[in-house]
Amino acid sequence: MKTHHSPQTFRRNLLVPCLLYALVLATAPTWAGTLHVPKEHKTIQSGIDSAKAGDTVLVAPGTYPERLRLKAGITLRSAGDDAKGKLGLRRAEATVIDGNVAEAKGPGVAMAEGSTLDGFTVTGVGKYDDALWKKHHATQGNKQEYRKIGAPGTAGIEVRHDCTVANNIVHHIGYTGIGISGAKDRRVSPLITGNFCYRNMGGGIGSMRGSTALITGNTCFENFYAGIGHMHASPTVTKNVCYENVRAGIGVAEGSKPVLRGNKCYRNRRAGIGIRTGGETNPLVEGNECYENDMAGIGTDEGAAPFIRRNRCWKNKMAGIGARDGSRPIIEGNECFQNVMAGIGTRGRDTAAVIRDNRCWENEMSGIGSRDGAAPLIVGNECFKNKMAGIGTEKGARAIIRGNTCHHNEMAGIGARSGAQPVIEDNDCFENKLAGIGMQNEKTVGLIRGNRCRANKLAGIGIEDSARATVIGNVCEKNKATGLGVQKKAHATLLNNQCIENGLVAIGVGNGASARIVGNQLKRTGGMPPMIAILKGSSAVITGNTITGGGVAGVMVQGSAVIRDNRFEGNGPRRGPGPPNFAVWAHGGSEVTFTGNEVDRWRHALHASGAKNMTANNNRISRFLGTAIVIQKTAAPANAFGNVAFSGNAKDRAVSVSGPQGVVNANVSKPVKKNN
Repeated sequence: MKTHHSPQTFRRNLLVPCLLYALVLATAPTWAGTLHVPKEHKTIQSGIDSAKAGDTVLVAPGTYPERLRLKAGITLRSAGDDAKGKLGLRRAEATVIDGNVAEAKGPGVAMAEGSTLDGFTVTGVGKYDDALWKKHHATQGNKQEYRKIGAPGTAGIEVRHDCTVANNIVHHIGYTGIGISGAKDRRVSPLITGNFCYRNMGGGIGSMRGSTALITGNTCFENFYAGIGHMHASPTVTKNVCYENVRAGIGVAEGSKPVLRGNKCYRNRRAGIGIRTGGETNPLVEGNECYENDMAGIGTDEGAAPFIRRNRCWKNKMAGIGARDGSRPIIEGNECFQNVMAGIGTRGRDTAAVIRDNRCWENEMSGIGSRDGAAPLIVGNECFKNKMAGIGTEKGARAIIRGNTCHHNEMAGIGARSGAQPVIEDNDCFENKLAGIGMQNEKTVGLIRGNRCRANKLAGIGIEDSARATVIGNVCEKNKATGLGVQKKAHATLLNNQCIENGLVAIGVGNGASARIVGNQLKRTGGMPPMIAILKGSSAVITGNTITGGGVAGVMVQGSAVIRDNRFEGNGPRRGPGPPNFAVWAHGGSEVTFTGNEVDRWRHALHASGAKNMTANNNRISRFLGTAIVIQKTAAPANAFGNVAFSGNAKDRAVSVSGPQGVVNANVSKPVKKNN
């Protein structure tokens, strides 16, 4: 049976598919096209002008005397594959935009929103001055006119939008090679990658005015200012190579906050990375390699406050990392080695770096150095095999040096001199060629507390040349010469330290020095030198110490000493005609007050011959030989009273005084059972 349709039904059925077809046509995408220069368009700009968003303008090799302005959303690309040439891509080397055009204005290329510039050489914009470049290269830029990175000028490539600038070669521009500038009303976060920028009269790449670019994988060299520079910008700058620039490899200033990560900066005429101008300039500088630069590997000054961590800085002609002029960096976890000056150096009043957990070795000066009023906090670092101190502080520096390990340095593990005022606490200093910790020179004043100094070739801790120190609670063990040494008119308070098995004396005071020696524990199981030596012209107050061991004397005095309330625990008494074995040995011309001490197992508690002044009173002596206290031929009348000697031999005496006598009475010998 046939079905019959009305005319209205037929028209309706025909209309539906027609409408659907029209809808498909209306919503179909507009396919991107490729425009060819010079095949289809004689100039690059005419190709750009004819392109629409999504199109690619493909340019054949050749030199094009133009200055270009891109349109939004288009790609301008040189023809060819990505084969390498001598410097960049071969196609970039072969396709040149030459901006040296009569009466031309504007940048070599002005980028637009969403546009891409890929694979060109851009040159001839502005005036390149070779004589001026050579002049300032020779003087490391020291005589350059100061120009902010964002000073007016015409860039080789101007970037003021989100866009991509890739694989280009930009050189001999009268200003910055690639200039990136932010805008108030929009984000400017371009991708700048794979470009080569050299011999430009500004920086190679400049990031300015709030821009937040990703700058990665570029090479910038021989530029008049920095390889990559920043002013009030916060880009991410990664995996770039910057070398032989007249100023820094990477420069950061004027409140910039970039992330600098994984870059290589070497052989620049100033710093590898330079950071300056104010506390709002606080970049993160992480994982970079800075080497063979003519100044610091990484330098910060003028109050900047960067975070510098996990970088490697070596063979720079100044410090590996340097901070000065009021800067306040955090310097953490870096490796600095073989630099001509310090591994890490701080200088200048109000320079307050935090220097922690770094490793500094084989530097020509100190591993870490501070001077000229700097006030760093130096914590948890390892400094070794440096030509001077592991950590050195001088010229009014006020360092806090805490919890570091300093070993095998050519001079002291930690050294302070020339008016430094350090606090040195809880450090490990061992096997250094001079002292573990050393202080010297007039106006040097320090607190040395809770450190461990062992196996150093001279003193564990040495104070000399009019320095003044308070030395508290340190352990000085197995040093080749002295545990604690004070000499050359220095003054020290030595309180509650342990000096154990040092090669010569536990404590030495000489050459006009003075010391208060209080509450220390001194021990040596063998050896002949005295435990404490007070040399001619020097003085000491020695009180409340425990002196354990042998040698010729517990305390040898050639100068003057008050020896009070100490405990002398000998390992004798030594018999026979051999060397002396005296708890206190007072030489000719000395002045000694010996009072309230306990002495056990020394041949004599006190032996004085030819002393200038001598007083011995209220001492308790046991296990001696013959006479406990022997005083002979003093210049002034000798005083000896209230001394008690304990002996199992009835013939032993408490005191023997020959020569002028003052008060000599109430000295007694008390019997004890033998073998006690």
